Amino acid sequence: MTIHMVKLCVGADDVDALADWQARLLKTLPHPVHHTRMAPKRAEEMLDGGSIYWVIKRAIRVRQRIIDIRTVPDDAGRDLCELVFDPVLVRTYAQPKRPFQGWRYLKPGEAPRDLKSGEAAIDLPPSLDAALKNAGVW
Repeated sequence: MTIHMVKLCVGADDVDALADWQARLLKTLPHPVHHTRMAPKRAEEMLDGGSIYWVIKRAIRVRQRIIDIRTVPDDAGRDLCELVFDPVLVRTYAQPKRPFQGWRYLKPGEAPRDLKSGEAAIDLPPSLDAALKNAGVW
């Protein structure tokens, strides 16, 4: 069964900032990566089609497919978890998310839908986005 990960995208004000950060990584690496202290216990399920859903400005706004999870040493020789992503950023409908530390698992049924090809990504405030969805407008 596939499981996803959700994580705050610290330091990014929008999806373009995340794209710029990862473009810089791609100058020296074959794929974008992110390091965490704790390795997911459900790594096999994440590698079975799972994605990382990035929270930017208090809402999930974009995802990337996770293509590998491996252990790498840090500068002090301690083990870190390295998450390796497909470089393609897939915009999603904004889904409000409160701040949290670290990362969390996200069940497929709880993940926001991808925006359709050619569909404009409007960065509405999460409260307005939720109100529009509840009203059946969005």
